[in-house]
Amino acid sequence: MENPGYSSGSFDGLHHPSDDDDDEMVDIAGATLDFSTTDDVPPLSSGGYDEYSTSSSSRAAGMNGSGPTKLVDPLEDPLPGVGTYEDFNTIDWVREKSKDRDRHREITNKSRESTVALLHSVSDAFSGWLLMLLVGLMAGALAGGIDIAAHWMTDLKEGVCLIGFWFNHEHCCWTSNETTFQERDRCPQWKSWAELIAGSAEGPFAYIVNYLMYIFWALLFSFLAVTLVRAFAPYACGSGIPEIKTILSGFIIRGYLGKWTLIIKTITLVLAVSSGLSLGKEGPLVHVACCCANILCHLFTKYRKNEAKRREVLSAAAAVGVSVAFGAPIGGVLFSLEEVSYYFPLKTLWRSFFAALVAAFTLRSINPFGNSRLVLFYVEFHTPWHLVELAPFILLGIFGGLWGALFIKANIAWCRTRKTTRLGHYPVIEVLLVTAVTALIAFPNSYTRMSGAELISELFNDCSLLDSSQLCGYKQPVNTTETGVDNSLADRPAGAGLCTALWQLALALIFKMLITVITFGMKVPSGLFIPSMAVGAIAGRLLGVGMEQLAYYNHDWLIFRGWCSPGADCITPGLYAMVGAAACLGGVTRMTVSLVVIMFELTGGLEYIVPLMAATMTSKWVADAFGREGIYEAHIRLNGYPFLEPKEEFEHSSLAVDVMRPRRGDPALAVLTQDGMTVGEVETLVESTHYSGFPVVVSQESQRLVGFVLQRDLLISIDNARKRQDGIVSASQVVFTEHTPAQPPEAPPPLRLRGIMDLSPFTVTDHTPMDITVDIFRKLGLRQCLVTHNGRNATTSVGCGRESFKFKGLIETVFGVCVGLQQQFLPLFYSFEGIKSK
Repeated sequence: MENPGYSSGSFDGLHHPSDDDDDEMVDIAGATLDFSTTDDVPPLSSGGYDEYSTSSSSRAAGMNGSGPTKLVDPLEDPLPGVGTYEDFNTIDWVREKSKDRDRHREITNKSRESTVALLHSVSDAFSGWLLMLLVGLMAGALAGGIDIAAHWMTDLKEGVCLIGFWFNHEHCCWTSNETTFQERDRCPQWKSWAELIAGSAEGPFAYIVNYLMYIFWALLFSFLAVTLVRAFAPYACGSGIPEIKTILSGFIIRGYLGKWTLIIKTITLVLAVSSGLSLGKEGPLVHVACCCANILCHLFTKYRKNEAKRREVLSAAAAVGVSVAFGAPIGGVLFSLEEVSYYFPLKTLWRSFFAALVAAFTLRSINPFGNSRLVLFYVEFHTPWHLVELAPFILLGIFGGLWGALFIKANIAWCRTRKTTRLGHYPVIEVLLVTAVTALIAFPNSYTRMSGAELISELFNDCSLLDSSQLCGYKQPVNTTETGVDNSLADRPAGAGLCTALWQLALALIFKMLITVITFGMKVPSGLFIPSMAVGAIAGRLLGVGMEQLAYYNHDWLIFRGWCSPGADCITPGLYAMVGAAACLGGVTRMTVSLVVIMFELTGGLEYIVPLMAATMTSKWVADAFGREGIYEAHIRLNGYPFLEPKEEFEHSSLAVDVMRPRRGDPALAVLTQDGMTVGEVETLVESTHYSGFPVVVSQESQRLVGFVLQRDLLISIDNARKRQDGIVSASQVVFTEHTPAQPPEAPPPLRLRGIMDLSPFTVTDHTPMDITVDIFRKLGLRQCLVTHNGRNATTSVGCGRESFKFKGLIETVFGVCVGLQQQFLPLFYSFEGIKSK
């Protein structure tokens, strides 16, 4: 299966990535890598090498000697396109870092020559911080707009504000003087749909009208979301974190972080969250922040032209996304370091912290929830926990680990079914069906009807005397001396309201666990943080109330004696909800340090770090017992993205010679000689093979390694030489040596390509263990590694710049892809129709 982009010896079939190529879209996110039968994929734009493409007549003129006469040397005159990458390919980290070092060295040397050059050096050093400032401002502003719009549209399903339709329910009733404390959400300015349509807010008919309007708005929002994603930006679906992890590891998916993806994801994220589906906006906010960073990178040359430097900015943007999602700047930095980043140098840590700080400050200035908080479910607990409570906290960790492992297996099985059956061909129908089922079941239960963030806020809440929530429906104290500190209720027997709330929460727990499995992965923006936290928070609140009642009725037990006396506020159910939320989120994502810090920043209580740590680590241990992959790694593997997991251990005892291409008994690997091949022979070799690069050797007989040249750079150089250099024809000799050898008088001029050759390709011996080779690919970011033989007895000719290792084979990967351990390091090649494995 040949790559059509390489089907000829010309560069015409290749795609030249320009600065605007981020707008191109191919639907691979959350679906499948081969879309030949998928109806939802828009055609790929036919952008080509426009600036330098010519007609066949102009090429013929150049071949006949009437074209330009300038001698082109890629070393002295860099060709446009050389050193760039195609879509669905991986970057060469070593080359990109080397380019940046050379650029920085050149700027530093010039800065000593003039004041203008010195100012340019200063601006270059400051540009990274300026970019972080812009990313933080843009992401914070977008997050604030998303929060405000999602809150308003969520309330729109239940009613509308008469004094201004743009007010949500809470803002509408803020200025009302007719609200009571028990019914603070009811005011004359806010009308439910039943009041507007039927003229009454009570009775069976009013209930049915509200029910139908709730379903109508949910279906409308979800339909708009999936339609916009399908029509304009297929990459806007899903969470985006698996693809962000893959991109940060060096893979290129053009369009995934483009401006159209940003616009559509921002709009459809509001619609999807407002529809009432079991999803959150926190994960997609990481994608939104990375889109902002990628777009702003085009304003700065050193980030626009260097893929490795751009990925440093994207790592910082991932921290910004979590910062604005949870109001946790430090947790965002640790999330980027622990969960998504592949290359995270120290300066990226500092810039991530600065960008997360700016984003959090921007969001705080917007104040989207009107309470001076960055998230809806910010809480503060004041009651200390006791050592005895570690047992239920660990129990919550066990539940979170079991739920995480079960969810990953169930969700991956459902997504695989979606990909392999006709269900994947009808994403709009699937979204509408899931939305209809969700709305039908969610409306009768007040805890499933409310949004995920509101539910978590309700479950985290620490009851006080002023709370009218059903979760605070305890039997009231006879006198005020039985109240706890800070106006909070002491441990009290459960009342009828609390018993009803517990039954509703138990049903909501079952519903959330089931519906989240089929919701995550649909063709709408969908985050997993909020649904996972909601499941854990429900389980934690149920356990917390159970512990509270157990302590109240059995305060004379040994485990309660001495610290839980009658009338004391011993147990805080909201704390159990918070620990359960952390445990379930940790079980699904396998986050540890960053998760604890995020939850700490949410609560502002240092004394609760130990319970969070205990539950989070227990959750990870239990989940790892069933499989070491988190949900994002599982989706990366499901979608076939080229990602070499840093945490995965290589357990095989094979050697480099066992996995290289070609293997023993295969035909010899195609190579280029440094001065013995013509242009026509090189083009024939390229056309007859599917390698993405070729070793350059001294001769076919000696096989001594000189360097390595990429197929893409080779084709670009030949194509440009035919157009711009006089006399380059198929019989012209291709020269990779430093000095051009003598040519016969009648011979056409040679084509010098030493400038595109890597003179220091990374090599290993054929007996290098594969676990060491895997570590080399991980830590250096190699695209390929040359395998040599008899290196110990080799001699080196430094003057000629040659390594006299006998060349034996090639391990070629797309950033070290292991598609299962049965296909160790098989070469992967990509075309515009999809990702093809060979």
